[in-house]
This record gives sequence, structure tokens and C-alpha cells, in this order.
Amino acid sequence: MADQQLRFDLVSPERQLRSEAVEMVVVPGTEGDFGVLAGHVPIISTIRPGVIEVHKGTSAPERIFISGGICEVSSDRCTILADDAVDVATLDRAQLEQRLKDAEEDLADAKTDLASHRAAAAVAVLREMLTAAR
Repeated sequence: MADQQLRFDLVSPERQLRSEAVEMVVVPGTEGDFGVLAGHVPIISTIRPGVIEVHKGTSAPERIFISGGICEVSSDRCTILADDAVDVATLDRAQLEQRLKDAEEDLADAKTDLASHRAAAAVAVLREMLTAAR
């Protein structure tokens, strides 16, 4: 099965970001990371903020940070509907640290449950982005 290809589609709310044949995709599922190869059993999973690894050939995997979403897998396809996606190589640590500081201040200043929930979610995503940008 190692020589079989899998169709990988990455879609954001704005547009289709990727549609290509790959060997494997590693997805940060809510219940844990899982790898998808051609011939995988069909599943649907929610995705936590984290890094998708796209394996093509013998080169290092491409790393894409997603803030969350849904993954649908069939025997020959892996489709990720991402809330937001960005190439890990483009992440700027200094900018992320400032954004995290601002989000933590927003969380501390939140006056309503909704504002608190939104700020906490932003803090969680930014912390994962910082981890990915190492």
C-alpha cells in the first residue's frame, strides 16, 4: 500500500487550498493524531488546533497549521474542512507572542461568558500556533 496515492483536499471557508495526490496525511484529531493512507476505513472526525503533516515522496512532510475543523476520510480520499489554515513555515514567533499576549489580556478583561469563551479559544489556538512555530 505504500506506493498507492491518496487524494488530499484542504478547504477553508474562503477557497480550496489544496487538491493533490499524496502518500499520507497525519491529522490532529480531537481524540488524537491519526494517519491516513490509501485504503483507509471511512471516518469523519473533528480536528483540534494543530499541524497537518502532508507526506509526498521522500522529502520532509509539509506542515500546515489549522485552527480546527472536520476531516472526512474514504478509502481513496482525505478531505479537511479547516476553520483556518496557514503554512507553518510562514508563522512569525514574535508576532504570535504579541497576539497571544493581547488575547490573554482580552481573556482577563472579558465581561461576559461569550467574551470569555471567545478569548479562551483564541488563547488556545495561539498557544498551539506557537508550539508549531518552534
